[in-house]
Amino acid sequence: MDEGKMDENEWGYHGEGNKSLVVAHVQRCVVLRFLKFHPNRNKASEEIFQHLQNIVDFTKNVMKEFFGENYVHSGEVVQLPLDFVKQLCLKIQTERPESRCDKDLDTLSGYAMCLPNLTRLQTYHFVEHRPILCVEIKPKCGFIPFSSDVTYEMKHKVCRYCMHQHLKVATGKWKQISKYCPLDLYSGNKQRMHFALKSLLQEAQNNLKIFKNGELIYGGKEARDSVADWSELAHHLKPFFFPSNGLASGPHCTRAVIRELVHVLTRVLLSSADQSWPGTWKAVPAAQGPRACEASPFCKQLLRQGKGTQEHSGLPKDCLLYRALQVQMLDTLDIEGLYPLYRRVEQYLQEFPEQRKSLQIDGPYNEAFYQKLLDHPAEDDGTLAYALTKVQQYRVAMTAKDCSIMIALSPCLQDESPGQRPIVPSSKSRLTFSLSVLDLDLKPYESIPHQYTLDGKIVSYYSKAVHAKDATAAAPPRLKGNEDCTLLLHKV
Repeated sequence: MDEGKMDENEWGYHGEGNKSLVVAHVQRCVVLRFLKFHPNRNKASEEIFQHLQNIVDFTKNVMKEFFGENYVHSGEVVQLPLDFVKQLCLKIQTERPESRCDKDLDTLSGYAMCLPNLTRLQTYHFVEHRPILCVEIKPKCGFIPFSSDVTYEMKHKVCRYCMHQHLKVATGKWKQISKYCPLDLYSGNKQRMHFALKSLLQEAQNNLKIFKNGELIYGGKEARDSVADWSELAHHLKPFFFPSNGLASGPHCTRAVIRELVHVLTRVLLSSADQSWPGTWKAVPAAQGPRACEASPFCKQLLRQGKGTQEHSGLPKDCLLYRALQVQMLDTLDIEGLYPLYRRVEQYLQEFPEQRKSLQIDGPYNEAFYQKLLDHPAEDDGTLAYALTKVQQYRVAMTAKDCSIMIALSPCLQDESPGQRPIVPSSKSRLTFSLSVLDLDLKPYESIPHQYTLDGKIVSYYSKAVHAKDATAAAPPRLKGNEDCTLLLHKV
């Protein structure tokens, strides 16, 4: 990319999160990622450069080792003309969601990250005439805590995602509780995975987005009519899965297309497309928590039918979901066991603030940092070294719990040889695909107290909600205000 010849008209708004904003080139398979700040922020350009360089280093030196070379794209830091950045900011402002406009794109430093556009296929150069479908899934945490430090019994039965749904609906974040449970997706059992993916499609929230040729066509919006959306979505998907146009329109067609999408996504998530991963590290001991969440609607239905919860089939050890789960399980203590260790590190830093750099709290995220993450001391020996290792492992685990998986799909031509590209079959077509992982910024050390407080709020609210529901179910039926109560007397 020639930083000296930049035209804001060649770039379009792609999306944004809480901390960064992304624009995509209209022709080339590349995006720019800018940091965002509150209007009154005061950060030097050097500080912003180091922040972005830390993201690149952590992704390249740590997450590529955990996930595999072909799944992770670290990108590079680039310096852009300030006039280009300011004009770009003005151009995209009207496309930004109002809820995200409390922070502004950084227009003062000129620094950004240049990355491949993961909504395009990464296995070969983009061909303009070939349509590309991309599904972005944020699967969240795939296990129930197995730590003996957990004091809330509910956390040994119900996963964090399902509990958090109740608090998010109560606070107005979402309108209704999703049927999606991460443990179903991570189970490796195809029936449970199908249910999980269909649930994401029904209630996408911010856990699923679908792009067609780089444009968002589904998800990422609140309060949408899912039935109407499915019909519209099926119209977009039909050429990918039924290229001969053998299906008529209508509900039957919609269901068939959605079913094909779910089955293809399941096959891709269970595939072993990347052979570069050594797979020699072991994240956690053999001990694990329950393999099913009591709040999962799928598991509840099985229990009502008297079948018991299905044991998971197990994820293949070379698939991407397995790798993500292994990194998540670096969190061996749960936030309840981790927080006292954070306090130990924090107390040391208050006494010796000059040691923060040597402890690598803020980097550098190099080979030495990665090697320390592989240490699994059996017991707490009361040392700073033990506490620091667990704190850093927790930060990496939380990063993996919040990552996104990008699945890009494109139809194979009838006479095309797959070559080096992985292929997934559907009922009526063949699709080439690529898998990538993104949102791999290391979670901040300073966020640990917030995570501890939030954990207590989530469990407390969920426990109250379940108790209230149980109390309502146990109470005798009451007459509604407008119902008549008639007393019938019979002769004895």
